[in-house]
Amino acid sequence: MQALLKLSRAIDWLNALVGRWVIWLILASTVISAINAAVRKAFNVSSNAYLEVQWYLFAAAFLLAAGYTLLNGEHVKIDVVYGRLSRRTQNWIDVFGFTVFLLPMCLVILWFGVPFFLQGLRSGEMSSNAGGLIRWPVYLMMPLGFAFLTLQGISELIKRIAFGMGLIEDPTAKKGEKSAEEELAEEIRRLAEQQGKA
Repeated sequence: MQALLKLSRAIDWLNALVGRWVIWLILASTVISAINAAVRKAFNVSSNAYLEVQWYLFAAAFLLAAGYTLLNGEHVKIDVVYGRLSRRTQNWIDVFGFTVFLLPMCLVILWFGVPFFLQGLRSGEMSSNAGGLIRWPVYLMMPLGFAFLTLQGISELIKRIAFGMGLIEDPTAKKGEKSAEEELAEEIRRLAEQQGKA
């Protein structure tokens, strides 16, 4: 199990690194959007390439950061029931979810996404819009993003199983961070103190 935990740490490191760099794609997309708008207003000149590169950058940021998002436990969860269960029960629900839903779904998308990307690369497919860009770079983001998500799913599965076996501390516990409920309670307390002083 120690070898698997070492693999998990390596995957976590990789997705943390990707997440730190992918954030710059959002800035690049924003800057390109602003420049495109300014040039269009000032000189009445524009190109579909500017619009498409923004879409490409956004798609890259969204897909490549999926593993980073899972690493940080930031995917949306509907925990009406889940949140009321013990941490051990939640852990085994996570193991079931990663094994039965996340990993198979990622593998199916990779199964279809890699040939889709390769077809676009071989054909040199271009956008149908005038002045549009070549398509294969954005097609590459799907298999690459789901590869990162698959790896992180494997890492999370390893950590959940190790936690279930009592080998590691809770991998979902955020050290030093307050939960949303704790922050809300502090804000209510602070407002009540202000009202009491007034």
